[in-house]
Parts: sequence; structure tokens; C-alpha cells
Amino acid sequence: MDEIFARRDLVDPPTLKALCRPSDVRGAIQTLSQIAVLAATGALLLKTAGTLWAVPFFMAHGALLNFLYAGQHELSHWTVFKTRSLNEWVGRIFGFVLFYPRTFDQVQHVAHHRFTQDWERDGELARPRYTLSSYLLWMSGVTYWYTRWRRIVRFSVGIVSEPYLPVARHPEFVREARLHVLGYTAIAATSVYFQTWVAVELWLAPMVVMKFVHQLQNTIEHLGLPHENNVFANTRSTRTNALLRWACWQMQYHTAHHAFPGVPFHRLRELDALLTERRGSPPPTMTYWGFQKAVFLAFLGGRTEADYPDDRAWIGKSTAN
Repeated sequence: MDEIFARRDLVDPPTLKALCRPSDVRGAIQTLSQIAVLAATGALLLKTAGTLWAVPFFMAHGALLNFLYAGQHELSHWTVFKTRSLNEWVGRIFGFVLFYPRTFDQVQHVAHHRFTQDWERDGELARPRYTLSSYLLWMSGVTYWYTRWRRIVRFSVGIVSEPYLPVARHPEFVREARLHVLGYTAIAATSVYFQTWVAVELWLAPMVVMKFVHQLQNTIEHLGLPHENNVFANTRSTRTNALLRWACWQMQYHTAHHAFPGVPFHRLRELDALLTERRGSPPPTMTYWGFQKAVFLAFLGGRTEADYPDDRAWIGKSTAN
């Protein structure tokens, strides 16, 4: 994932080289700050268990657990730390926590960057076109978690059927899934042996229930934009606040990220400003709630994703230069 899919006509090589420089310090600040806040929300959740005060801590803890995927995503690009082994092993830990094995995620994500919005080859489009009900199920996390858990089990028994996954790498996916299953089984066995619900209270329950918060980011990035090979038309950025940008590792600057995936998360705001200046216009951009409102309105009256054209935007606006 360290190759760069770039619009080199927009950023000169010296500037791009400077922007693409990862930092162990910046990576550690982001990673450790998120872990520290998770430790705090987890401690407060345990302390307030059985009271109404536990509700906000449960919600915050679960949302932050899900936003670890933003970190895993960046670690898969090898852009968080200058020390490559840190990207590898922190990424594997995050992938284990999130039921999203790192090697699989990397290969799927390469396909997503190379073939963004290509129904046949984009790994993130391996789904039927949305109806209102299927979209709501995905937003809630029900079908999200079913898909993730089912894939790990399927891979662990040697069944890898995704067309975007190279056959030569199937043994890696199978081995990785089996290691995950072994780890989850060990946690379950330990919990039963010590008769503790800590893994459920601090990990599974908040992460599963609060998935919908992270889905706000997952769905806004490409849905409703043209299925064409142009990053400034097929990828959307998000207007939001500094807290959510921190939690999501700056992935709200998503158009900039797709234009130059080799640029680390902490330089994306700068890259976004530079691209806007060079192009003379901002990328497609919406707020989380504005986007969700537009999606619901688009699906009213029984309409589905299949009722809209692939060659132009049907949610918000896109740009194409």
C-alpha cells in the first residue's frame, strides 16, 4: 500500500515528497492519544456500571473503538509511522480488535483505490445495490458485523470467494483468519474460566452497538457519486469538527487521500488546501447529517440505488476536473 496513485500535474515532486514523509512522533501522538481516551472511557464505563451515567461513556467508548478502523486504514497504507514494523504490528492489533484482519484489509483496500467506484473490481462495492431497508441495516451495523464475522469463519475453513482477492494470496487469508479465530476462542475460554464479562462490557457490546457512528463516515465517502475513474468526481470529503477529525485520523479529507494515498493522515488538511487552490474549486463535500438526509430522501417512494445513473452524482454535487 505504499504506492501512490496520484494527480502529479497538481502537486510538484518536491512538495509531494515532503508531504509523503511519515513521522514516528506524529503517529505515536495520534495512536497513544486515542488509546488513552479509550482507557479513560473504559474505566469510567466500569465505574458507572448499572447507572444512567454509564450510557454516555458506553456510547463514547463504542464510537472510539469503531474509529480505530481509521487508524488501521492508515496503518495499512504504511503512513502512520516511519518505522515500518510499527505500522505492521499496530495494524494487526487494531485488525484483531475490529474483526478485520490486516492482510485481507490491505488487499481489499488496494483494489478499492485502484478501481474506486468500479462495480466489478472495487472491493468495497462487493454488495447488492442499496434499498432503503438494506441501507438502514448496513448503517445499524447488523449486516456489517454479520459480513465481517462470516468472512473470518469462511476464510478459516478455507473458503475464499471474493473475485478481487488474488488466488496466489488465498493461503495468507486462510492462515490469518485461523489465527484470529484462535485468538477469539482463547479470549472466550478465558472469560468463561474466570467467569468475567469484561470482554463483552469493554469491547464487544459497545463496539457492536455503536457501529452506526462510524458508518456515518463509511457511507459518505463515495455513495451517490459517479462511477467513473476520476477521484475528484467519485470521492467525497466531509465538513465536520476537529474532535471528529481527530477520531477519524483526518479521513474526512477523503478526496485528498484518494488523490495521494501516500500522504500521511497528519498532512491531509494541508494537502486538501493545496489541491483546492491548484484546481480552483473544492472537492465534493457534505456534512454527515446533510448527507444522511439526502440519502433518505433519495430512497423515499421505494426508490433504490439502482434507480439512479452511474455516470453522474445523485447525492450532492461532484466535480470532474
